[in-house]
Amino acid sequence: MKPTHFKTTTNQKIPLPVFFPDATQAVVKSLDTIDIKKTKTPGILVNTYHLYLNIGKTILISHKGIANFMSWDKAVISDSGGFQVMSIAKKQSKNSTTDKGVRFKPPNKKSILFTPEDSISFQMLLRPDMVVVLDDFTTQTDSYQTAKQTVKRTIDWAVRSKIQFEKIIKQQKLPKSKTPYLLAIVQGGEYLDLREYCTRQLVKIGFDGLGYGGWPIDKNGKFNYRVAKLIADITPDNYLLYGLGIGKPEEIVGCAKLGYHIFDCVLPTRDARHKRLYLYNTPSIDKININDPNFYSYYIPDQQKHYHDSSPISTACDCTLCKNYSRSYLAHLFRIKEFTAGRLASIHNLRFYSILMEKLQQNPNFNC
Repeated sequence: MKPTHFKTTTNQKIPLPVFFPDATQAVVKSLDTIDIKKTKTPGILVNTYHLYLNIGKTILISHKGIANFMSWDKAVISDSGGFQVMSIAKKQSKNSTTDKGVRFKPPNKKSILFTPEDSISFQMLLRPDMVVVLDDFTTQTDSYQTAKQTVKRTIDWAVRSKIQFEKIIKQQKLPKSKTPYLLAIVQGGEYLDLREYCTRQLVKIGFDGLGYGGWPIDKNGKFNYRVAKLIADITPDNYLLYGLGIGKPEEIVGCAKLGYHIFDCVLPTRDARHKRLYLYNTPSIDKININDPNFYSYYIPDQQKHYHDSSPISTACDCTLCKNYSRSYLAHLFRIKEFTAGRLASIHNLRFYSILMEKLQQNPNFNC
């Protein structure tokens, strides 16, 4: 049976598909948790690498998890930290990654060996609703033999991660309702046979879902739907499918058509802070058509032509910015480099994404 909801450990049921913005260090930049809730965003993703380095375990234990620490009562996904760790480690040394784990040196800190067990153990201190296993990601330039090695290591680490996860569940005596989802990552780059092998082996191990790992962009700079479709076609119907880091609206729509349920990305809030807002190309929310290939466009608020425009940013949005302020005022805030500009723009972009999810949930043409 295909998943219809993301169930949290606090007994919330979130309709699928869903988009979670990145709260990298337990904060979505420029926003507080009240701001996020007002955008009707049901969950966030926190970054294990940054929290592992910057928040002590004792703080997480004393607050009983990251959600309490940041006063957030909605869903939380924790990533494995793998992308950041691997990005740093592979730049520092070709021999940084071994079967045991990955060794890297953070800025101004001692060298660290980060293992699959370390990742799971730290994530369980975060008390998220979904835990992601550590993987060895395949880069765009990896040869077939190198890619094959990353797939083998990813599978081996997935086994170790699941063992550690189940060990902690047993130690903490967590009932099924309080046990987070466990998600594994499919690697293999653009080599379809390796992607297929990785997917099938991870399914044999047994997880609650699989993620499209590695680089989703092919060598021509296009989104690689071939890999996304392959993973979706092989994955059992009862699994959650996660598009890690997939954030362009048209790519989310495309992946949702293939059956993907969960997405996360820094794109909407990062773009907002850099004066790039998303607008639906229609006069009202009820007329949004996500099947139209040109259903949205970008809006650059500080262009000269907007300085005297008293109209709202968008009439197809009900966010704090669009309901209360004019294009002229937002242009003024950006022009004077006021911090509030990035906050209001971020609120708008997150509401754009939550509206997108609402439209996907309502559309019978999507597999979720």
